[in-house]
Amino acid sequence: MFTSNHFAELSAYISPAIMQTYVALMILMVAGGTLFDIMHKKSARYFFDNWRTAKKKGSRQVGGGEMASLAVQTAVVDVLASGEFCNPRRRVAHLLTMYGFLIYVITTVIMVFAYPTPATPAPGILPFLWFIGALMVCVGGYWFWFFIRVDVAAEGNSPFRLVRADLFIVSLLASVTLGLIWALLQTAGSTTWATVFLALYLLATTILFGSIPWSKFSHMFFKPAAAFEKRLSRANGFAKNLPTLTRDDPEQQKRHSMELLQDAPMDMGLGIKRESPNHY
Repeated sequence: MFTSNHFAELSAYISPAIMQTYVALMILMVAGGTLFDIMHKKSARYFFDNWRTAKKKGSRQVGGGEMASLAVQTAVVDVLASGEFCNPRRRVAHLLTMYGFLIYVITTVIMVFAYPTPATPAPGILPFLWFIGALMVCVGGYWFWFFIRVDVAAEGNSPFRLVRADLFIVSLLASVTLGLIWALLQTAGSTTWATVFLALYLLATTILFGSIPWSKFSHMFFKPAAAFEKRLSRANGFAKNLPTLTRDDPEQQKRHSMELLQDAPMDMGLGIKRESPNHY
């Protein structure tokens, strides 16, 4: 069951050309939606303006070799390992979802374009990886949704509360979950129910890739650039001009309006550590 190419089985009812056209259209929607998001929110302009400011006001110049090293660190630590997350549970959930989604998408594209019919049987490892990737997305995504979300874990809201910021994760989980159910029904030979869940799967997937300008989908393209710019600002000394956030800094102590907090010791209020934080 887990080594059968369900997209090839679907070719008995839907032309492979239609499936390939749909996948290509989703790819174009990702590219177009991301570009629209960049222009609408002026993200690229903000990034390059901040880049020039950091370069101009930095206390030292960063050479080409050091810049390449910073790029490698950004790719390894911030992108591949999600180093920006201090909460280990949040990091693991994010890594499961991210790598699961990549495996899921890549194997989908390979099976649809390279092995579209039973006449060209796909290696069993491809559908197996497809299922593994989809399950990784579900484990990481549902773990985040029900147990890690800050407005649920820290603020006590209902786990079923929906806001616009949830569009990405909800459409992602809906798409992958419905895809899993469809694939299992398709392999089991339940034609009627497989057709129903195929329609729902395509609807959820279209919403996922078509809602990029209004969801957090495009953040996966912005975050690496922002992480690199942050490392560069630290390397050239620009970030040193920013105020610290520690209470032992005299300048920060003066900012408190309450006299008590201006001279408060660093260990004041550490009783909060008796309860482990559940937020980001």
